Amino acid sequence: MNTPLLVWIILAPLLGAILNAGFYFYHIKKQKISDKIFSIIGTGTPLIAFLITLYLFLQMKEEGVIFTQNLFTWISIGDLTIQMSFLGDNLAIFMSMFVTFVGWLIHIYAIGYMKGDDAFGKFFAYFNLFLASMLILVLADNPVILFIGWEGVGVCSYLLIAFYYGDKENVIAGNKAFIANRVGDFGFLLGVVTLFFAVGADSLSFSTIEANISNASSELLILSGFLLFVGAMGKSAQIPLYVWLPDAMAGPTPISALIHAATMVTAGVYMVARFHFLYSGIENIGLFIAYIGAFSALFAAIIATKQQDIKKILAYSTMSQLGYMFIAVGLGFYSSGLFHVFTHAFFKAMLFMGAGGIIIALHHEQNIFKIAQHRAQLPIIHFTFLVGVIAISGIPPFSGFFSKDAILAAAFQEGEYLLWGIGMFTAFLTAFYMFRLYFIIFVAPTKNVSQHIYTSKTITFPLLVLSIGAIAAGFLNYPAIFGGETMVDAWLVQLNSNVIHMSHSTEYILMAASIIVAVAGIFVAYKKYAKFDIYKPESEKGIIANKFFVDEFYDKIFVQASKKLSTFIDKVVDEKIIDGFIMTVCNEFVSFGKKVATIQNANVRFYAGFMLVGMSCIFVYLYILLGL
Repeated sequence: MNTPLLVWIILAPLLGAILNAGFYFYHIKKQKISDKIFSIIGTGTPLIAFLITLYLFLQMKEEGVIFTQNLFTWISIGDLTIQMSFLGDNLAIFMSMFVTFVGWLIHIYAIGYMKGDDAFGKFFAYFNLFLASMLILVLADNPVILFIGWEGVGVCSYLLIAFYYGDKENVIAGNKAFIANRVGDFGFLLGVVTLFFAVGADSLSFSTIEANISNASSELLILSGFLLFVGAMGKSAQIPLYVWLPDAMAGPTPISALIHAATMVTAGVYMVARFHFLYSGIENIGLFIAYIGAFSALFAAIIATKQQDIKKILAYSTMSQLGYMFIAVGLGFYSSGLFHVFTHAFFKAMLFMGAGGIIIALHHEQNIFKIAQHRAQLPIIHFTFLVGVIAISGIPPFSGFFSKDAILAAAFQEGEYLLWGIGMFTAFLTAFYMFRLYFIIFVAPTKNVSQHIYTSKTITFPLLVLSIGAIAAGFLNYPAIFGGETMVDAWLVQLNSNVIHMSHSTEYILMAASIIVAVAGIFVAYKKYAKFDIYKPESEKGIIANKFFVDEFYDKIFVQASKKLSTFIDKVVDEKIIDGFIMTVCNEFVSFGKKVATIQNANVRFYAGFMLVGMSCIFVYLYILLGL
């Protein structure tokens, strides 16, 4: 069904970005503009996008239609035609619903967090643009348009991570995110090109690719599927392209929440689900994706157990949870993976926003032991943070339990017991390091407890709304063994996802094991940190605390090697070989020119002598030639 409303989901935040940017330029050059103007535009346009999405969702649910909108032909070269088209199918509307809703709440939160900042208007311009880019990615009708949004979120992440560019470290973090994602994006682009030549279609719309997928050879499909996933490794911070994500915490906390909950890092999972028709036919690549996800989840969880920066702990938890999502989509359980994306958006946004409230209250302190030493009384943040910690730890009936348990059950059902074992151990570590964070910040004894510190309603309101989702969102895919209707699975039926079909007794045992593992993690964290001496923090030395020295390894192998190669090319190849050859030739010409120049001495008698010699030579030549 063609509808003009689809593009307005994108245009609303995009126009917000343009308006805020324009007002900000006016603000800094001519006349001060109230932050209220930026706030109204910045939060109003995402709300409009959400309301349009909600309207289309209700219409789709009632009439069972799929929305499309073709704006114009963008590229037409020979047999290739690429339309500027958007697709509002079940998957796209599902993603758009929580991206716009959670994004809107984070925009509201940003009003309180960024209050008084000189670049308030610029921040909201970037923020709106980030959301618009993600919506282009989600609603794209073909991978070329998707790539526009894919690159858009990459650019916006760079702008926002390096937002406080006066600090060199922030700029380095922004560059790191941008460069690491370019590596993945190059793989994604090659994957799209490979897929285009493989299917031999004259259009790159997802429906056309799916219809012609049987024309492609298995070798090209495998290559394309692998290259596309390389892009997902970069965007969704999986091994080996994850190194940018912890450093991305350099940006303001609202951008951390938006990156981790509603945009960017979820793009890789969405992309794999969007290409479900490709990955369903190449099971080996699917299994590869699942194992990359499992090892990423475990690796990040281990590192998180020793981190002391509150935002970096949450960053590694995001990488770990994304690993769970890739286990699901890699095994063909696309709806289960996306359901975890959905529940994760609520509790991860809430955790980051709660962390931001704590950071503001303690004058931008981020070390968890120093936060504990100067504990602030923030009851709403305390409550919502605890809700988020319980949800991500997988304790029923909180949302994280249902979505994570479905993924673990999927791995067990498929006979991938190693994946299941890794997932269970990671669940233990998740409960451990998240409650380690909670006990240190809120429970461990401290000598200094300040009076209640006021937190603005723009910070507390989004937290309370998200806490409802963190508690209750899991019931939208309530397991059938409890009489649930698994509404998310039913809504995403187009993905042809694998479904759980094991005996009830087995499923009950797996659920019980999952709960026991999570409770064990909480118990260990309680015993070690509930009465921890926060004035004697843990050592920051050691292989885990230093993130297995992966950054140093990458720096040695890639960065320093690139510098040495660049220096060799500059000093040897360019300067001595290329420049040396060119300058040698030039110097010879110059030397020859100087010798020739000796006859240009401005001496009339010298010139007359040369003329006489020349004329004599001509006469001699003619004499010989004519035989006289």
